[in-house]
Amino acid sequence: MLYDAYEFQRSWLASASAMATFGANWLKNPSNPLGYLGGGPLMASALEVFAHAAASRGKPAFGFTRTTVDGREVAVHEEIVAQKPFGQLKRFVREGVEGQPKLLIVAPMSGHFATLLRGTVERMLPVADVYITDWRDAKLVPTDEGRFDLDDYIDYLVSFLETIGEGAHMLAVCQPSVPSLAAVALMSADRHPCRPRTLTMMGGPIDTREAPTAVNTLATERPFAWFEHNVIATVPLLYPGAGRKVYPGFLQLSGFMTMNLGNHMMSHYELFKHLVTGDGESADATKSFYDEYRSVCDMTAEFYLQTIDTVFQNHKLPKGEMTHRGRPVDLGAITDVGLLAIEGERDDISGLGQTKAALTLATHLPDEKKRYLMAEGVGHYGIFNGSKWRNRIAPVVEEFIATHA
Repeated sequence: MLYDAYEFQRSWLASASAMATFGANWLKNPSNPLGYLGGGPLMASALEVFAHAAASRGKPAFGFTRTTVDGREVAVHEEIVAQKPFGQLKRFVREGVEGQPKLLIVAPMSGHFATLLRGTVERMLPVADVYITDWRDAKLVPTDEGRFDLDDYIDYLVSFLETIGEGAHMLAVCQPSVPSLAAVALMSADRHPCRPRTLTMMGGPIDTREAPTAVNTLATERPFAWFEHNVIATVPLLYPGAGRKVYPGFLQLSGFMTMNLGNHMMSHYELFKHLVTGDGESADATKSFYDEYRSVCDMTAEFYLQTIDTVFQNHKLPKGEMTHRGRPVDLGAITDVGLLAIEGERDDISGLGQTKAALTLATHLPDEKKRYLMAEGVGHYGIFNGSKWRNRIAPVVEEFIATHA
């Protein structure tokens, strides 16, 4: 019923958005005398804000066509190098560029598409051969493709590293820091030749007992059964994954929006003012952010619930109790993979110390292979997007990769 009610609301809002767009365009038409009256621009701007907020959104595109390498502009195209039911490995091929380090960016499976890391990819394209995990929307995966849980996530990462080959580096943003660190531990224990040379973890919940945030509190103040019974829904018949149990992306988005409701309301008020004053550049910047932010996808129920249990409620990785298909995940097995932990001073999703904990837990890794960066004045999304990421954080990642290349 939950998913069906959402689909009904989404369909209604899509129609309302189309009508609002029509009204805004009509009022802004130079040949319409009503558009020149005192309330015309205000009404047109209000309709445009509503139309943008209510519009349906699909999977965005990365949209990269060019980048600059060593002062030379080169063409970029996307290539799918490995494909699995719940995700694919995408490479951003830069024509005529060779010899740079191979970098696997592990995108979070947390309700948003991999394009949320567009700014991360864009900044690293000039200095690395970039690959990214491009996860699928669970509601589009037929049930005959089977399950997907945290163990499968780790298997996918190992398989993707094998596809890339020896000597790669990993960069995990937020949620995948846990499975990425687990994959590195397992591959290190096996002396796997394709284990990465470095793993950079950015705002990841390695040990959520450190500086708990509102996200951590939400996951721990309710019993596990509450999540099973209240946030898991069944994909309706109109999607290929009909019948699959999922944690819907729209619930994830609602949670994040509610956490910072005041900020989001102010952002839309600022959008309204930009439209009224004709500041199209500022208005487009706000629209672009929310186009990405509100593009959401579903997670399989088993992956979501296993993550709640393993990462947030029982802290199995830092306590040494995490297993992968029955095999213990021993962080002490990491002896030669460089670890870089990056945290934002103002991160309200992964608190200070949660990612840094990985450096302490890797007990047999020499200190010269460990590094920590606390980015002052940076929130969660600023760690991997925006000017602070580009100018202050990415250079540290570059230098760390180069040191261990």
